[in-house]
Order: sequence, then C-alpha cells, then structure tokens
Amino acid sequence: MKPYLILFISIFIFISCSKDDDDFEAQTEADIIKYIDDNNLNATRSNSGLYYVINNEGTGTRPMSSSNVTVAYKGYLLDGSVFDQSDSNGISFGLNQVIAGWTEGITYFKEGGEGILLIPSNLGYGNNGQGSIPGGAVLVFDIKLISIN
Repeated sequence: MKPYLILFISIFIFISCSKDDDDFEAQTEADIIKYIDDNNLNATRSNSGLYYVINNEGTGTRPMSSSNVTVAYKGYLLDGSVFDQSDSNGISFGLNQVIAGWTEGITYFKEGGEGILLIPSNLGYGNNGQGSIPGGAVLVFDIKLISIN
C-alpha cells in the first residue's frame, strides 16, 4: 500500500471519530474499573487504556512486541463467559500477529509470569467483534507466559 494512502486512511479514521466514540470509550473504561473493583484487583492502566494485573512477574527475560512466545491463557468477557482457552501447554505465536492488547500486554511479564489482561475493545476486536465475541466487548485474559521462543 502506498504511504500516502495509509496517511489518508489514518487521517480519515481520526476525523471520523465522533462524540459517540468518546462516549463509548468512557463507558468501556467505566466497565473495566467496575470489574476491577468488583473483583478486588490491583490493576495498572497503561497509556493505551490497557489494564493489567501482575500476579507473578516471572523470572526470565521480558519479550519485545515482535517476540515469538508461548502463552497459556483463558479468555472471557466481563460477565465471565469464556470464549477461548488454551491447554496448560499454551500456544505459540508472534506478538506482532495478535490483537494489540496482547502485543502490548504480554510484554509486561517475564518468562514464567502470570496475570490478567483487561483489554478495551479498541485494543481487541473493536466495534465489529469476532466470532462469539460481540462488538465493543472488553476482553479479560488470564495468562501465563511460558516461554519466549
């Protein structure tokens, strides 16, 4: 794709954002904060709006956003309904091949680390959703970073 086309599309998307999007993001933030409070979590908010909980930081190295990793996980919605999970051996993938919330969130852990990612929809599957994940959904993942491959 030509660089000027990417720039045009980026500007168009930025200009197209409406007050409704701001209201939606504020509601998403409120939903995440309520979930954190209801579950007595000690979460940290990143600049992107991702929240993460480090239950065990791990002792190995920390991955970069381009690393290939193996992660065991359970993904669910704020209401607790599970939409996906791996077995205890986890799955391997490149952090540059997954949703933005994972690309960023996994880098907060070292090998062997465990915790929770609370991913707003703009860092997940957006307003369109994916499969059984509805549009605008906040995603919650229990994760264990098994290894950096």
